[in-house]
Amino acid sequence: MLTDSFGRFHDYLRISLTERCNLRCVYCMPAEGVDLKPRAEMLTFEEIERLARFFVSRGVRKIRLTGGEPLVRKDAVSLIETLGAIPGLDVLAITTNGLLLKDRLPALKAAGLTHINISLDTLQEDRFRSITRRKGLSVVLDAIDASLEAGYAGTKINCVTLRGENDDEILDFARMSLDRPLAIRFIEYMPFAGNGWDQDRMVSYQEMLDIVRGEWPGLEPVQRPASAVSTDYRIPGAEGTVGFITSMTDKFCSGCNRIRLNADGSLRTCLFGKDGVSLRDAIRDGATDQELDALIGPVLRAKKAAHAGMSTIALQPDRPMILIGG
Repeated sequence: MLTDSFGRFHDYLRISLTERCNLRCVYCMPAEGVDLKPRAEMLTFEEIERLARFFVSRGVRKIRLTGGEPLVRKDAVSLIETLGAIPGLDVLAITTNGLLLKDRLPALKAAGLTHINISLDTLQEDRFRSITRRKGLSVVLDAIDASLEAGYAGTKINCVTLRGENDDEILDFARMSLDRPLAIRFIEYMPFAGNGWDQDRMVSYQEMLDIVRGEWPGLEPVQRPASAVSTDYRIPGAEGTVGFITSMTDKFCSGCNRIRLNADGSLRTCLFGKDGVSLRDAIRDGATDQELDALIGPVLRAKKAAHAGMSTIALQPDRPMILIGG
């Protein structure tokens, strides 16, 4: 049921817990903000659990919780504990900006959280305030250290690279992988509604790779599964890795195994696609698992082989990224 018409099996579900965030990152949140939906239109704790159990029963083995900022949701730890107990779920991950992470790490680990991604786009406080429109760099850096101390080796650091804003920090980020088991991942800037997209601000994968390879000519490719979104390398002798998420210049759609559930319960099969059926409405109307099968199957079979490409997406940007969950 989770296989599309191109034979791609979807065993990875991303669930957005909230549209709210305690940062205002320029590539994610429009300067004027977004119109938040009423709480009644958001999935409840119980509805998220119901849908998670359903998808795991159909073959999902990895769930990632996103937002907005997932940890602004007060029931996040309890939800993680519930999801972590679902038989058959192998990976339960979170993508966070790190501001609320450090103090909650013990509870999150006890609840069953297995993997952590932390978004961080600069190592300079003034730029942090400029990119996120808030303060807090030192808090995020402390959260990264705390994650490693808590046993989350391989913690991923996601950096959206913007020309003229933080592209001169690529080597500084790469050096973070030298003596710590971090996965540093540079993300190509992508067009979304209200994020000021300008192709000239996008730093391509090849440009970033050339910068890193210029400093470390012996950069070693790291083998990755077909469904991986990051093209990874290791600096010789480094504990961690350096990777590149190449959504714009080198699409990786052929191995896509991801489906997304927005905070309002709408199903989305591609980050750059359109919202599909509302699973919130379906379960509130009493849908059985078999009826959910009947709703989801056609949506997945309609998934395209690949997204339309940078130029086309830029002409018709969809929701702001914060309302999708990344």
